[in-house]
Amino acid sequence: MRKKNTVLILGIASIVILITVQAYLILNIWKQKSDSFGIRYTTRSNEAYNYIRRNLETDGFDTVRILLNEYSEKAYNDLQTAGNAEEYDAKKKYVLDYFTKLVNTEQDLSSLLSSYFEGRKMESKFNYKIVFNNLELIGKDTIVVYRSEAFASRRPPGTGDRGRRMAPTGNTGSEILVNWFWLEGNYYRLNLDYFIDYSDKQQLILKETSASLGLSTFSILLVGLMFMVTFKNLREEQRLSNLKTDFINNMTHELKTPLSTITVAGKTLEMPFIRQSDEKILETAKLIGKQSVHLNQLINMILEISMWERTQFQLDKKSVDIEEFMNDVVDSFKSGGGNGATISQKYNFNGAKIDLDVVYFTTLLNNLLSNAVKYSDKVPVIEIEGALQEDNIFISISDNGIGINKLDQKHVFDKFYRATTGNIHKFKGLGLGLYYVRKIAEAHGGNVAVSSRPGKGSTFSITIPKC
Repeated sequence: MRKKNTVLILGIASIVILITVQAYLILNIWKQKSDSFGIRYTTRSNEAYNYIRRNLETDGFDTVRILLNEYSEKAYNDLQTAGNAEEYDAKKKYVLDYFTKLVNTEQDLSSLLSSYFEGRKMESKFNYKIVFNNLELIGKDTIVVYRSEAFASRRPPGTGDRGRRMAPTGNTGSEILVNWFWLEGNYYRLNLDYFIDYSDKQQLILKETSASLGLSTFSILLVGLMFMVTFKNLREEQRLSNLKTDFINNMTHELKTPLSTITVAGKTLEMPFIRQSDEKILETAKLIGKQSVHLNQLINMILEISMWERTQFQLDKKSVDIEEFMNDVVDSFKSGGGNGATISQKYNFNGAKIDLDVVYFTTLLNNLLSNAVKYSDKVPVIEIEGALQEDNIFISISDNGIGINKLDQKHVFDKFYRATTGNIHKFKGLGLGLYYVRKIAEAHGGNVAVSSRPGKGSTFSITIPKC
């Protein structure tokens, strides 16, 4: 058991390590692909912009320059007429908003880039973002309408910075900088950065990494499945081992009872005063004979189980009136092993005849009736019902016994299985009775099922084809 637990723990640890390693590899692959995506599309975007500048002789802001130049003179004069600081700030905000709206709606760079990408079978769907770094209106004086903190900190001293190439200011994140721009007219100067952002970037990366992700996921699932199968087999092996141990213990207990009785009876016959009484000798001999029969029955039961494992049932079927047969079996049980049980019968077979092995089917019914009596902590009450259902014979045997819990119901027909709760030695047996029942029912082409609630009794249902 300890060895199996060690194997189980090592197996779980191996699965956890494998999943951790695979997850780490997947994350690394994703990060590498994400970085590669950014580098690749930054390069492509720069190539696209250079192509547009070189071949189309535009940067995509020609219309914007014209419109801004027309508006900026009016905006400059309007700001000069501001009466107080509050009005001045409000007008500056309006100018900034107007510039922002005009640049975003009238720029042509986005459509030019999309056409370039589409023509080269590249991803052409993206979102663009224009970030203003500095906006100045120019007249007799220079009015700073907007200046970002990052721009102010990187702007070189003096005013001769228009031709100087400077790094972008914004936090790009997943965005790709295409280029920065100086837009300048008679009455304004505007510095801005133009970014693109692929909205389906994650899907693109997922598509590129699908093979690696699929292989990793498949390997995890495969190993997990193998572990589950191994774990299930281990649990089954453990269950069978426990059943084997329980069977040996039960068999030893069952065999010792008649053997001990026979041994004691033999010792009794050696006593002089017993040998002088014919009545005592006869009584002891009957006891030895009874226990010998019981011992022989136990041995035969074990031998028959072994035989059934090696060969199929050899049934000797005969056509019998099922209702008469049931009455005969129940009457015989009442006179032999009923132990005062109250048995009621209700049949609706309509005179049906059925082909069955009388000996084996009698064993099936006797086992169920015996269990109904054995597993009862009160005066046994047994209800037997039978009916003809299409081409099948249906028989149910209900009792008022101790019942069977749901866990045990799944295994009661297994060989050597006995209830997991209570004192199993309180009720004698080898865990073979219901196994017999199932094997006999199946040999006749039928099946058996159980329905039970602890403390409320059990109902065993047998369905057998008529022929």
